[in-house]
Amino acid sequence: MEKSYKTYIKELINLALPIIMGHIGFTFIIAGDVFVAGKYSTDALAAVSISGAVTSLVFMFGIGLIISVSPVLSNKLGAKQSVKKFFYPTIRFSQTVAFFAMLLIMACIPLMEHLGFEEKLMPYIRTYTFVFAFSAFGGYLHAALKEYLQAYEIVFFPNFIAIIGIFLNIAVNWIFVFGWGFIPPMGILGLALASVFIRTAMGLTLLIYCLIKFKFQNIIASKQYFGTLINVGLPLSVAICLEFLAFNSMAILMGRVDGIYAAAQNIINVIASTSFMIPLSISNAIAVKVGFANGAKNLIDIKKYSIAGVSVSVGFMACCGVFFALFPEFFAKIFTNDKKLIDIIVPIMYIVALFQCFDGLQCSLSGVLKGLKKTFMVSFADFVGYVLIGISLGSFLAFKMKLNLFGFWIGIGFSSACVGLFLLLEILRLYKKMKTEYS
Repeated sequence: MEKSYKTYIKELINLALPIIMGHIGFTFIIAGDVFVAGKYSTDALAAVSISGAVTSLVFMFGIGLIISVSPVLSNKLGAKQSVKKFFYPTIRFSQTVAFFAMLLIMACIPLMEHLGFEEKLMPYIRTYTFVFAFSAFGGYLHAALKEYLQAYEIVFFPNFIAIIGIFLNIAVNWIFVFGWGFIPPMGILGLALASVFIRTAMGLTLLIYCLIKFKFQNIIASKQYFGTLINVGLPLSVAICLEFLAFNSMAILMGRVDGIYAAAQNIINVIASTSFMIPLSISNAIAVKVGFANGAKNLIDIKKYSIAGVSVSVGFMACCGVFFALFPEFFAKIFTNDKKLIDIIVPIMYIVALFQCFDGLQCSLSGVLKGLKKTFMVSFADFVGYVLIGISLGSFLAFKMKLNLFGFWIGIGFSSACVGLFLLLEILRLYKKMKTEYS
């Protein structure tokens, strides 16, 4: 008996709910950093924002490689292959990526010395960036094991850890920054140390869970496994970096004009990212379900999971857009009471609201392509959309038309619509091709 779309939607939501919990937890951990930094000082917030804008490109490049684990393994499971032997190789892969990410993040420090930021911010930026680099090991370990379990559709515990991390992160940040008992106030250093502590704790907790739940053999995986992870993950890494480049270039370029723009951009990013976690989680669920169906060569399931996932993502983001447009000042005041900051943020929230549906569309379509292991078009679409169109148009509106950060967001919002269109056309082409191959 053929399943209805209602069943496909229900399956995706059941798989996505714990993932949503985890992604929101991850975003709220970042939001906790922003919240505590803002309470400490506007300069600290600006410095963390600028450092994050530069180093997140490196950090997320590694994440892009690691998130290839779940679609690669779900395709193998769909083809009735065992994947337990890939557990330890997955850990080794993640820690190798973490080592190079740490070195690259540290290498960003002298680069930021020459980008023209306010001199008073540079000591904060140097300290935060150097210490934050060590958080890559725990962060990547947690991400890799979460992806491994996701292929098995084991999603509750790894994402529950992220929820616990929200509260632990705020507490540790506050204690390290402002001091408590025998712990002295450490300011910006405390923010960075908290990031290392929380991410390491999350990674080790998930490692212990996996070792208790499964009996693994320490097998050296073939080079083919690592090659497949890189082939699938590299375009995802490029795509993630291009998207981050588009958004974080706003903080970097406008931060050179005035640090308050970097602070405003960081707050807007956190607000927008919180809603984006829902379609991102659904995208992960789509990738797993489509990957399993692709391994089994089941075109009907591939098509229906894709349509169901896109519909849920776009519908949710439309609702978010309405809330952002109706209550922009409320969202801004969650993070700051600085009137100048709020005056910058509120008008931009209307632009963010306008393009929410396109964000949901392009994100869910990326999940379909990830499940099909056809990720090159994701990076190509992001390059054309975010770099050639988004940054170029945003820079023109920001600097030539004197719209500042507001102009950047118009350009980036328009680029998300272009990316969604490119990915939709690619998926329609692939469906036509698979219809012939799988028949």
